[in-house]
Amino acid sequence: MAEIPGMIRPDLQALPRIKDRMTFLYLEHCTLGRQDGAITVTDERGVVHVPAAAISVLLLGPGTRVTHRAMELMGDAGVGIVWVGEQGVRYYAHGRSLTTHTRLLQRQAELVSHTRKHLEVVRKMYQLRFPDEDVSRLTMQQLRGREGSRVRAAYREASRKTGVPWNGRVYQTEDFEAGDSVNQALSAGHACLYGLAHAVIVALGCSPGLGFVHVGHECSFVYDIADLYKAEITIPIAFTIAAENPENLPSIVRRRVRDAMVEHRILERMVRDIRWLLLETEEEASKENAVYLWDNHVGTVDNGINYAEKGGDKTF
Repeated sequence: MAEIPGMIRPDLQALPRIKDRMTFLYLEHCTLGRQDGAITVTDERGVVHVPAAAISVLLLGPGTRVTHRAMELMGDAGVGIVWVGEQGVRYYAHGRSLTTHTRLLQRQAELVSHTRKHLEVVRKMYQLRFPDEDVSRLTMQQLRGREGSRVRAAYREASRKTGVPWNGRVYQTEDFEAGDSVNQALSAGHACLYGLAHAVIVALGCSPGLGFVHVGHECSFVYDIADLYKAEITIPIAFTIAAENPENLPSIVRRRVRDAMVEHRILERMVRDIRWLLLETEEEASKENAVYLWDNHVGTVDNGINYAEKGGDKTF
């Protein structure tokens, strides 16, 4: 069979790092294809070309069709793919990781499995929320109480500034229209934040399900990371848009959140914050695309070597 023409698969070193990419792009009722190194987005209005290596995540909504060639390109370019519900308010599935090493994943598993280390990560998360306070001695119960007060204050302040009444977070995951305008706006905005957090987490090679504050859900760590930025990004935007009462509220919320993410460098901050939470130092995670063998004495040994020839079979 003749070789199919197209873009040569790039080396990982040649791809933009996740923190240097655009945030996200939400698509619905269209077909995704491929032309060389670009994703083609086709609907009744025509075709748009999107550079694959410049995107961090695609949120694919209802009515989206993806060709095999498009998925091949997005996989090679390390684009995070998240299948979502109508208006981007429900998560279904995601694509592959950008990295090939597991250092952060192993560190995440170690921290989440050790009670003392687990609590240390939780305290670091709350330290990001309360930078001027010492939370190093607070219990989980005290931390949850402080966070509850912080979020309630954020809702009250946004309500006061915009004049939008606030009667609590009330929504139905199966019925987007059931909530009032501010709850719809919050759902749409949070979904964008979840999508970006999910893409960054899997791009770094971490597990979305191994959370520290949230546990027991396949997206626990996604919720942990997204919660760090809600009071800064999605809550004020949701109340502002609700006060404007636009005709296409979810679409306007997504665009406003996208712009705010760029302005506040949320993608870059997510990368930095995740690494700070999981790593003991600021050293770079290993960039070697290598597979090692585990050894209970020295940690790892080289792969691709016949250890029988090196005396490795002496115990048999």
